[in-house]
Amino acid sequence: MVQRMLSDPFSHDWISIHGLVTALALGIYIAASHSLRQRRHPSAAIAWFLSLALMPYLALPLYLLLGNRKVPRGLLGPQSQTFAPARLQGHQAQSKIKTLVSTLGLPPASTYDHFTLHEDGHSARHSLMSVIDSATVTLDLCVFLLSRDVLGQEVTSHLVQRAQQGVRVRLLIDGVGAYLGGHLNFRSLKAAGVHVVKFVSPLQSPFESPLPGRTNLRNHRKMVIADLHNVWMGGRNLAAEYFEGDQSSRREKTAWIDLSFDFSGAIARQAQDQFNQDWAFATQAPQVQSVSPPAPDRAQTPATVQWLPSGPDQAEDTLHTLLVSSCFAAHTSILAVSPYFVPDATLQMALTLAARRGVAVDLILPAKSNHRLADMARYAALRELTASGARVWLGPQMIHAKAVVIDNEIALAGSANLDERSLFLNYEVMVGFYQPSDIVQFSQWIERLRQGAQRYKAQEPGVMREFGESMVRWLAFQL
Repeated sequence: MVQRMLSDPFSHDWISIHGLVTALALGIYIAASHSLRQRRHPSAAIAWFLSLALMPYLALPLYLLLGNRKVPRGLLGPQSQTFAPARLQGHQAQSKIKTLVSTLGLPPASTYDHFTLHEDGHSARHSLMSVIDSATVTLDLCVFLLSRDVLGQEVTSHLVQRAQQGVRVRLLIDGVGAYLGGHLNFRSLKAAGVHVVKFVSPLQSPFESPLPGRTNLRNHRKMVIADLHNVWMGGRNLAAEYFEGDQSSRREKTAWIDLSFDFSGAIARQAQDQFNQDWAFATQAPQVQSVSPPAPDRAQTPATVQWLPSGPDQAEDTLHTLLVSSCFAAHTSILAVSPYFVPDATLQMALTLAARRGVAVDLILPAKSNHRLADMARYAALRELTASGARVWLGPQMIHAKAVVIDNEIALAGSANLDERSLFLNYEVMVGFYQPSDIVQFSQWIERLRQGAQRYKAQEPGVMREFGESMVRWLAFQL
């Protein structure tokens, strides 16, 4: 039989074609990784390489659909210019972050007229509706999820009112989040004059998608911008559980602990530019640049806030770079809160080394989050972190807030979780705060959260549990 197969010319042809397909698949992988400057998690790189080598007919279509995490620079439209590194005096951690930001091609630090941190879901909801209702000319919303529940219905009702009163209302919602929210009726919004666009629908043909090869990359940014002046943003999705909950529906929703804030002033222009870029990318239309106001007198108005986008539209992994650098720059304390904690090896090492050299590292997480796999994947990192001297605190409620405070010199808050999906795959945005009074507000809010949490005590896992955790961590980069 073997001799008959070897003598069969069709068999030789099939082997030759198979070899060519395999070589083609590996060639595409190597070329794309090099040209797009892909920096993959080792497990992801090994998995793709082996899959393309062993199963090219299945793996190549999947790679073309899901495999890339950076957008070619030509598709992004106008980019922020690269600024010369600033030689800044003052607090060490803050100065290092400002210098690093200037080398990443991000906008320079800006100013605001006012800033308000929302202490709870009630104040967050009141602020959200106030910003929406304040719009007289333009109103832009970028959200991951907009639910059909009582909160979502209130938001959509206010959007319709604004549109009917002549305000240009644009709603950019992630393609996956649009379905997770319960299939909200976008037709009624469009009929009322609201412009609604999905950011890369998973049901869209890969040949029509603006993200060919990247349909697993989600827009996780959350911001509401009124009249290029007032901004509401943070970690809250537009659903009842992220605010005050909903006890009236059949599916009772308990309120989660989350974090958001609002501000106005010059920084709002950078938020507007970010939205315009995302909108243009999702619609494949020319990007409209907002007109920047005259630069303030820096001698009289010191820069107090930093716009920090991260994702496939950035050449570097911005937030990951800043977090790692912040951990190495920290001298006294690192205070962080996140719903999920699945760091890559570099960020994990930065945190553990900070704890070993005497920095007070405190991490607040929910005892049980809304993602079971993320909870399973976190324990190996938590065991290593606590062994280095860091303290981990588990809150009794679901915590969805995302914030990091370094040495009480800089606070980072926004949409990014401390996991690999947020730091390497998602479109995210954080804001860096340099004003001491603002930083104190964030640190006190997190400290109150810590006081209501219980300290985590690591336990050695059994063989089967350790094996299960390893399997989940191997997949965690794509979660």
